[in-house]
Amino acid sequence: MERGTVEIKRFTSRCLAGNRLGDPTERPVAVYLPPGYQADTERRYPSLLMLAGFTGTGLSFLNWAAWQPNLPDRLDRLISSGKMPPVIAVMPDCFTLLGGSQYVNSLALGRYEDYLCDEVVPFVDKTYRTLGDGGRAVVGKSSGGIGALWLAMRRPGLFSAAASHSGDCAFELSLQRDFPPAALQLARAGGVAKVLEKLRAGEAPDGGIELLVTLCGAAAYSPQPAPETWGFSLPFDPETGVTIPSVFDAWLKFDPLRAAAVHREALASLKLLYLDAGRSDEYQLQFGARLLSRELTRLHVKHRHEEFDGGHRNVSHRYDVSLPLLAAALTA
Repeated sequence: MERGTVEIKRFTSRCLAGNRLGDPTERPVAVYLPPGYQADTERRYPSLLMLAGFTGTGLSFLNWAAWQPNLPDRLDRLISSGKMPPVIAVMPDCFTLLGGSQYVNSLALGRYEDYLCDEVVPFVDKTYRTLGDGGRAVVGKSSGGIGALWLAMRRPGLFSAAASHSGDCAFELSLQRDFPPAALQLARAGGVAKVLEKLRAGEAPDGGIELLVTLCGAAAYSPQPAPETWGFSLPFDPETGVTIPSVFDAWLKFDPLRAAAVHREALASLKLLYLDAGRSDEYQLQFGARLLSRELTRLHVKHRHEEFDGGHRNVSHRYDVSLPLLAAALTA
């Protein structure tokens, strides 16, 4: 089997300069180059922007895992077997103190949409032989899945195809259910200030993942200009766990189920829009994918929606389905 290569580049972002959390502005970008890239110096390739899930980063795609290939090994196999044409895969770092960025521009987190679209993409196009506009896709799982949908909606023309695996959607069925347990975990942790203090010390707060997911969502979807509020508004009452409608309404503007109609033209322009989720997803994201598929059908947006046996974890095998479809669409 022929092997591709991985290069890790570092550059300093202007878009992330001065971010309120103090996260680094110099970031690594891992780039997979397919077999034959160095030999054929004239050929150009479609590119895939790979977005990691919550608490992950671009370098996570390079990790070893038992009984499953990492992303470069998976691409080597798919390309060498002829199941997909050669591609360049770009794995950026959008990790933050709160575990992720949701790939949006936020006063509380930083300008991660701009970082990816205005810095990473041009850097890759300048450095490597990509097809450029018309030959670029964005794909991710979980938080990376909603990120892929968000960037496809927000940046028509920059991305010509998108895939969302188990992406956040239908927030009332997925994210809102975390608010009561997040309130309990926040009380045990001693409040937001204590959580941030512990995170800055390199320690995760005690309790489940619901608190971190909700705090990151608040920083992404309900940021505030006043720093004394930690830069964001909580979507729930800390005393009761009850949702605060005015704050949650701000979150819903980022829900793909609501945003699809606003960005219908951008979604309809894609060469391929792919959605999937496991039938046993622990966060009920299979329902969000079904509802989004219905909404896209209502909007007359062509897309492909699939379900598979499994839950939310250990589903990287689904890239065997989406990546060949994306590459084929970009090279058609």
